[in-house]
Amino acid sequence: MQTVIPSQSPMQPPPGQPAPVGVMPITEQRLYQAQEALGGLKAEIERRLYGQEALVVQAIIGLLARGNVLIEGQPGLGKTLLVRVMSEALHLDFSRIQFTPDLMPADITGSQSLVHDEHGRASLEFRPGPVFANIVLADEINRATPKTQSALLEAMQEQSVTVGGGRRPLPAPFMVIATQNPIEMEGTYPLPEAQLDRFLLKLEVAFPSFETLRDIGLHTTGKDELATARVMDKATLVSLQELVREIAVAPHVAEHAARLTMATHPDAPDAPEPIRKYVRYGASPRAMQALILAGRAHALLCGRAWMSEEDIHQVAHPVLRHRMIQSFDAKLDNVTNNDLVDQLLATAAKHVRA
Repeated sequence: MQTVIPSQSPMQPPPGQPAPVGVMPITEQRLYQAQEALGGLKAEIERRLYGQEALVVQAIIGLLARGNVLIEGQPGLGKTLLVRVMSEALHLDFSRIQFTPDLMPADITGSQSLVHDEHGRASLEFRPGPVFANIVLADEINRATPKTQSALLEAMQEQSVTVGGGRRPLPAPFMVIATQNPIEMEGTYPLPEAQLDRFLLKLEVAFPSFETLRDIGLHTTGKDELATARVMDKATLVSLQELVREIAVAPHVAEHAARLTMATHPDAPDAPEPIRKYVRYGASPRAMQALILAGRAHALLCGRAWMSEEDIHQVAHPVLRHRMIQSFDAKLDNVTNNDLVDQLLATAAKHVRA
């Protein structure tokens, strides 16, 4: 995923593309300030996390879009480090929940306890759980039982939890970043489709190259431990999250996102042949929302006040790869959801050129 500032004007769409109607323009000063802040955040995370530039960009997109993120990768590739460094660089409240088979929902949300005052009178007092933080790391989420996994559903969707019959809002900004290990099968409970759909993005961590592996060994095993610098405060982050939703989206770009979402369904007229053969159920309307939100965030990272079809293509894999339910034939033919997204983008590119 590239985030290079484009050569055309960041304020106006390129020639031949219609401008959005009824949208207040974003000033160049706000764009410049956003670029400065986001560039500093990206550089600080990459200073601690070697060889994962694409992962860092995608995580920042999830943060800007106020979405929840699922990260999948082998052990030791820096999934937990990414979340911890991001929270430190933003100076946000951070909590880590280690998911295990014996973890209970109350261990996440908190519970009411019986307490006594100085006169001996008893009352119930709510003691908040680790979910009451700005960034919550659900580590190895697929190791917990479905009952415990579902305790995160309300928090992820409503930014609140219900305990003892009372609704308790979570602090803002709020974000759940969950990790899972694809090679650990014994003692795991795969996330159901309804919960997967609540993650804005699913990120995949690639194994580092030889050069990156060498740098990791050289720079992370010395006597001095690197400290994370604070590069952004909470107020700046919230303003950037609001700015993302002001990025202009032209009608034809929204139609492109809708067409891409519809094409994930095997019974859709525009569905490519691999989708008809290898997909049982396509993406939900949340995929459409995720394409627009993540596309807007990508446009802001590129320094533009408007969103294009290319922004949608850049975020299509993390948005769609976990939202298509494969058929049995896909497993037999070793076809992955990433392969299916490639087919969708190839078909969409032909439609755009036409």
